[in-house]
Amino acid sequence: MTLYDNPLYQSDVARVANAMPLERVAEKSIVISGATGLVGSFLVDAALEKDANENAKLEIYALTRKPDAARRRFARYAESPRLHFVQYDASQPFDGKSIPRADYVLHLASNTHPIQYATDPIGTVMTNVLGLRNLLEFACARNAARFAFASSNEIYGENRGDVELFTEDYCGYVDCNTTRAGYPESKRCGEALCNAYNSQRGLDFVIPRLTRSYGPTMLASDSKAISQFIKKGVARENIVLKSAGTQFYSYTYVADAVSGLLCALFSGASGEAYNIADEASDITLRELAATIAEYAGKEVVFEIPDAVESSGYSKATKARLDGAKLRALGWRPVYDVRTGVRRTIDILRAIQE
Repeated sequence: MTLYDNPLYQSDVARVANAMPLERVAEKSIVISGATGLVGSFLVDAALEKDANENAKLEIYALTRKPDAARRRFARYAESPRLHFVQYDASQPFDGKSIPRADYVLHLASNTHPIQYATDPIGTVMTNVLGLRNLLEFACARNAARFAFASSNEIYGENRGDVELFTEDYCGYVDCNTTRAGYPESKRCGEALCNAYNSQRGLDFVIPRLTRSYGPTMLASDSKAISQFIKKGVARENIVLKSAGTQFYSYTYVADAVSGLLCALFSGASGEAYNIADEASDITLRELAATIAEYAGKEVVFEIPDAVESSGYSKATKARLDGAKLRALGWRPVYDVRTGVRRTIDILRAIQE
């Protein structure tokens, strides 16, 4: 079974596709970097579903380093005349000559998990800065209607103890003189770069800030704690916790993350940032591990992380986001974190069994 054969996944895709405003996407083109990632691949599926069901005549340009792998991932639509695979390495210049028109440009490509932060810190920074600049230049050259830069909850840094929830104007502490700082600091720089292009080049943009996202589109290489927990839950193995588990974070199921991103893209104010978060999906790492262990019928066990893993971990102990600004635009998530992780496990088990 593939994701396309799974009724739970397909119902998630259909819901997000149905919520996309036809009048905003009909006969438009959308360019997506990171098209095979956790968030990007779901977005591509939803856009293709919208086109297929409503004859939206929406052109989707999926930017990827490995077009052949992308064709396998999107096998259901690989031969669709609406889906175009464009080879793209975020560290290299991008002329986009094969893309004649770009109404919406979304930069979703990024290193997004601890092992990547630790083993490819240069790539982590360059994708969020140089790769972003490449696409900003492309968007200006194509007179894009709107640009979206997928930022992160990590831009807030460590909670200073003065707030419970991070609003979009909060700025906490990040020790910039560390390898691990490459991710949050480059996301901060990326947001500033978007503002610079708006001021100097007149480019319209929005910044959806994603929380720790998860779901059945997660990659096998994903080393985030929640991804590792889910993999163990799918395999019906004990959940391995590599800390005391007191970290208190916001999480978002991928379908809700994509619907939030689209809400910011189509309804957000120019130049604004929007947290994609809901308090029903705030949970400590220990509670998250216990939730998945209970669903898998297993236990939580503790293990000391190795040096590479440890160097890639976030130092933030409390990072909960306030999603009120996005909710004011009409966004509503469907799944709380407990329901979302169970749904993810159910989908992945069905595919593997």
